[in-house]
Amino acid sequence: MMPIPLPNPSSTGPWTVSRTPLLPRLELEPTMSREGVFDGAWWPRSNHVADELPDLITALGAHFGRIVRVGLDTSAWDGVPRAVAANGLVIRINWFAGSDATISVTRGFQDHFLLLVVPPGTAPATAASAMSGASATGNHTPAVELLLG
Repeated sequence: MMPIPLPNPSSTGPWTVSRTPLLPRLELEPTMSREGVFDGAWWPRSNHVADELPDLITALGAHFGRIVRVGLDTSAWDGVPRAVAANGLVIRINWFAGSDATISVTRGFQDHFLLLVVPPGTAPATAASAMSGASATGNHTPAVELLLG
């Protein structure tokens, strides 16, 4: 993640720290046919979900429309909040145990998209291969196999 410039402590007045959103490392199944196990893949830069999710939700909103909920396995993330703010909206986070290699994105009632999550720190070649496999039309390879490279 890019460093955030810190305010000068000798200045007076309120400090505003803003950051430019990073484009998430995201690859989506091109036809959105929803015929495979995954609808795409995401490679976050860190395990800090509160930092990572707003940019992902913004990018997904451009493709899927309004995102209302995200589901993830808390064991893979640091400090999972109950909600995050993105695009001026509060997006609820549901917690589930199961696979730390997936994230579920909900757009509406029973309208879910499943993304493979490539762990931060994964070698770029392995990440590229996993993301390509998860975003292939009609993919049926399990997450664990995709992440082996």
